[in-house]
Amino acid sequence: MRVVDLLNFAWRVVRGSPARTLLILLAMGIGVAAVVVVTALGEGARLYIANQFGSLGSNLIIVLPGRSETAGGMPGVLVGKTPRDLTLEDALALKRSHAVRRFAPLIIGAGDVRAGARSRETPVLGSTAELMDIRHMEMAQGRFLPEGDPRHSQPVCVIGAKVASELFGSRPALGEWVRVGDRRFRVIGIMATQGESLGTNSDEIVIVPLAAAQALFNTEALFRVLVEAKSREQIPDAKADVEEIIRLRHEGERDVTVITQDAVLATFDRILNALTLTVASIAAISLAVAGILIMNVMLIAVTQRRREIGLLKALGATGQQIRLVFFTEAMLLASGGAVAGLAVGELGRSIVAQVYPAIPFQAPWWALVAAPATAVITAVLFTLAPARRAAMLDPVQALSRR
Repeated sequence: MRVVDLLNFAWRVVRGSPARTLLILLAMGIGVAAVVVVTALGEGARLYIANQFGSLGSNLIIVLPGRSETAGGMPGVLVGKTPRDLTLEDALALKRSHAVRRFAPLIIGAGDVRAGARSRETPVLGSTAELMDIRHMEMAQGRFLPEGDPRHSQPVCVIGAKVASELFGSRPALGEWVRVGDRRFRVIGIMATQGESLGTNSDEIVIVPLAAAQALFNTEALFRVLVEAKSREQIPDAKADVEEIIRLRHEGERDVTVITQDAVLATFDRILNALTLTVASIAAISLAVAGILIMNVMLIAVTQRRREIGLLKALGATGQQIRLVFFTEAMLLASGGAVAGLAVGELGRSIVAQVYPAIPFQAPWWALVAAPATAVITAVLFTLAPARRAAMLDPVQALSRR
C-alpha cells in the first residue's frame, strides 16, 4: 500500500467521524497549547529578570555587610546584627585593586521631601558621582552629583522625574531648594524616566551625596557597595580582591558577602528553568490523557470496523499494513491537534504579553518542537494495542462479524 493510499484512507476515516475527530483534536490541542503557554511564561520570567539585572549595570559586583550564613538569607537586610559594619573607609580601600574600575557606596533610607507647600515620602539614596556610570543612569536635565571626596558633601541633590512632577508641577525644578528631613538641598539634576527595576523605581527617588545621607540618617554604616570590574574577564579577580581587602581591614574576618551579577543570573536561570520544565511536564500529562482517549477510541473503532478490516485482509493486506493504517490515522489526528494547539498557545501567549507588556513572553524553541513531537509519539504509542488487535483479526470471522 502506497503512502498516498494510506493518507487518503486515513483522511476518509477521520472525515467520516467528525465527533470522534473533534474530541481527539481538542484533547491534543489543549495539551500542546498548555505546554506552549506554560513554557512561554517561564521563559518570559527568565528574560525579564535577565533584563532587569542587565539594567543595573555591566561587570557588576555587589558587596553586602555580613555573611549570608550569619545574617540569614539576604545579608545586611534582616534585623539581625552583622559582625561588623561596612564603612566608607572599607569602600575607599577597594581602590587598591587593579581589577576594579570604579565603585559606589550606598546608603538607603526614606524621608519626607518638601518643596513649598507640597511634600511626599520617598526613598532617599546617598552615594557618589560614580553611581551614574555604574548604574547606567541618564539625566533629563542638569547634572549628576559632583565628583570629589565622598567624606565631604555639598547641599545638592538629584531627583527622579516623578518626584519633580509632584513637587514642582509644571514649574522648573532645577535650582530650586527642597527639604529632606531637617536638611535643605538644591536640585541640580532631574533623572530621565527609567521606570522600575527589581522593585526600585528610579523615578521616585532622591539622590544626595553620601556624607549628607550619613548625617541625615545618623549612620556611618553602608547599605552596600556597588563595584564595577574593568572587564568581564576580570570579574573573578575583582571579586577575590574585594574579599581579601575587606578581610584584611576587618582583622582577618570574612564578614561580608560578595556576589556577582553573573552568579545571581545563573541562580535565577537554574531555578526558573527547573520550574518551567516541571510545570511543562505537568502540562504534558494532558497529552497522555489525550493518548488514552485515542487508544479507547481506536479500540472501539476496531470493533466497529471489523468488516472493513476483514475486507482489507481478504484483498491481501498484511498485518503490518493494517497496523500502518491505524498508525497513519493516529498521526494525522495528532498532527492536526498539535497544529491547533500551537495556534491556540501562540494566541494565549499574545494575550498574556498584551496584559503584561513589560515581560517578554516567548516560548523557547525546544518547547515548540517538543510539544507537537510528544503529541505524535504519544498518539502512536497508545495506538499500538488497537493496531495489534486489528492486525490479528481473522478475515473470515471479521467479514461474518463473529
